Amino acid sequence: MSARDRLTIVIAAFDEAHALPVLHPRIAAVMETLAADGIEARVLYVDDGSGDATWQVLQGIAAGDARVALLRLSRNFGKEVALTAGLDMVTEGAAMILDADGQDPPELIPQFVAHWRNGYDDVHGTRMSREGESWLKRSTAHLFYRVIQRLAKTPVPADTGDYRLLSPRALDGLRQLRERHRFMKGLFGWIGFNRIAVPYAREQRIAGQTKFGFWRLWNFALDGVTSFSTAPLRLATYVGVFTACGAFAFALYVIGKALMYGDRVAGWPTMMAVILFLGGVQLVALGVIGEYLGRLYEESKQRPLYLVSVWQPAPAPAVLNTPPDI
Repeated sequence: MSARDRLTIVIAAFDEAHALPVLHPRIAAVMETLAADGIEARVLYVDDGSGDATWQVLQGIAAGDARVALLRLSRNFGKEVALTAGLDMVTEGAAMILDADGQDPPELIPQFVAHWRNGYDDVHGTRMSREGESWLKRSTAHLFYRVIQRLAKTPVPADTGDYRLLSPRALDGLRQLRERHRFMKGLFGWIGFNRIAVPYAREQRIAGQTKFGFWRLWNFALDGVTSFSTAPLRLATYVGVFTACGAFAFALYVIGKALMYGDRVAGWPTMMAVILFLGGVQLVALGVIGEYLGRLYEESKQRPLYLVSVWQPAPAPAVLNTPPDI
């Protein structure tokens, strides 16, 4: 088979012991459908340092299905790095990214493959609806994608997550991007190539609970903005300039008032208000600068993105290589 006849489904899992036994039979059925269409499909599960029985569940799945390979990281590195580890392993054919919670239906994978065979390099799923998610989460997600589209020069499709197929040349391009703070949606857009969207309805979780609470989503959004836009630094500059102009104008007003009418009442409340306002603006600006400096500090250390604890290739003819610790 050629590289265009091979597909590896990459799934990063963290504490998904209840969802994986429900999800894998659906994936196995899709792989059978792809095999009938001449596609040699495999699945690679990446255990991102789970604390529950996820690894034992994955070992049981691999024991019953020769098309399954397993990769276990030495600890929890986060979903973005776990996805990177899995994609690094795909050296032949395309890769299909799928969440372990079952919200992105694997039954649509043949549609992604059809677009890939037609010459597209990045076939991404665009959510038309989000079942089982709160109004707040849907609203904040909608707002985030619109904000990042305006701030970042890199194209980030709206309402589009990690549910996508990447061609071999897209994977080669992605492997060259080794930054530590990894906002994968931005990295997918940065590599470019031919892209097409597949609209779909996102389903509810098949089991378990989400690991992305509000605080983690906030930090994720912060990583996305600071990784692909310097707009916050520019905004801090503009705020500083306008504040300085306002302070200068107010100073002229105070001096003029004192010269014309005298200063019979001490201006302590005004003075404190101005000091606190200017101090707050300065702290905000320093915080924004600190976010970028912190990322430069992380990049300068050049630590490996991840370390592999266990690599268990599929018994069938491999399309994956032994992982380096990168």
